[in-house]
Order: sequence, then structure tokens, then C-alpha cells
Amino acid sequence: TTLDLSAGTNFSVTLSVNTTFAFNNPPSSGTAYAFTLVVTQPSSAKTIAWPSSVDWAGGAAPDAPGNSEVNAYGFMTRDGGTTYYGFLGGAAFG
Repeated sequence: TTLDLSAGTNFSVTLSVNTTFAFNNPPSSGTAYAFTLVVTQPSSAKTIAWPSSVDWAGGAAPDAPGNSEVNAYGFMTRDGGTTYYGFLGGAAFG
């Protein structure tokens, strides 16, 4: 699943299969850009794989949402997408 960052700053995805995310079209280097992603897990667990360019707070990607739960993630880049700083904004909504 590719998020087109030129299309906005808020994204929402409901998982239906194991999902690998990609981020496309960030602003050029030197421009700070942040976006949020809300992920809804169905009643049967699906996995999430993140781009290798994401540097997660705490050093490791957070777990995917639990069954029938929602997680909110935040991302920020300032170098044209070479590195994204990733944060878990909230977990287990639902």
C-alpha cells in the first residue's frame, strides 16, 4: 500500500491482507513534512511491514493493532524522505 504524500497529511487504511507500506512523493529536502496514518485491524490479525527508511521512536516498530482495534501513527521527514521519524500516537482504540 503506497501513501501518496503529495495528496495530503492524513491517511486511513483498513487492513484486509498482510500489508507493506510505502511512502511516495514527500516534499524536497529541507522542507519539514508530517503526516498521520490510522490503521484499522479486522477481526483476524494482519501484519504490517514498514519502509526501511522509518526510524522508530524507541528503536523498533510498534506492534500492529490487535484484532478489531485501531492504531494511530505519526511520521515526519525533513530530508525528502530519506529518513522518516515514526511514532505510535495511540493504540488499541476500538
